[in-house]
Amino acid sequence: MPVTSTVLPVLPALRVQAERLIELGVHEIAGLSAAELRTFAEAAEAAEVPADGGGALLAVHPDRAPASALAPLLRRDGKPGFVVTDMADVDHFAPRETVALPDAPLYLVTDLDRGDHMANWSPEEALPALTKEDRTPLLLTEGIHWVLQQPAILERNRCFMTIGSRLRKRNGALDARTPAIWISNGTGRDGRERRNAPKVGWCWWGNRHTWLGFASTTGRRVQGL
Repeated sequence: MPVTSTVLPVLPALRVQAERLIELGVHEIAGLSAAELRTFAEAAEAAEVPADGGGALLAVHPDRAPASALAPLLRRDGKPGFVVTDMADVDHFAPRETVALPDAPLYLVTDLDRGDHMANWSPEEALPALTKEDRTPLLLTEGIHWVLQQPAILERNRCFMTIGSRLRKRNGALDARTPAIWISNGTGRDGRERRNAPKVGWCWWGNRHTWLGFASTTGRRVQGL
């Protein structure tokens, strides 16, 4: 078994997660009705997923709810989340070829880990290690969903990267930026007013950061399948 992060707060039950997304208006962003979210969550709990959520995260497909629309819904110390100014192309960061997403507007992400044990690793080093552990890195949108449902998982000096999302350039090469979610210090272009706000930003593929782990999952599925 891989050495994983410190024990994290348990996710709410799937029906509670559905209500949270409805409260935030995510269903409207995704072009879904509140009833569709509730039906999916109820069916998932009635299937193989335990009633407490079993560590499963309810996620909306990124094609339906992009990162640019989800990030402002994040909250910390009463401050909304934001995307850094030099990541205007955030929604073009798509699932890498090895990440298989269910062909459905809603799906479950199982057995989440923040990847604290990989702090001070580079994305280039972390990806093969996750693959060896039969884990797959989270997408940026999945990471945002996680923080929306469980804000306590975003801690100072224990934030995370979401390297399941990458941007491919016109020439076919991968952009060297890799997305991450952390907490703003209110410096530089962030602005003082954003100190302590949740932040969607990026780091270089080959760089290491002591305060960033690598969020991952054991898989994605639709309901109990």
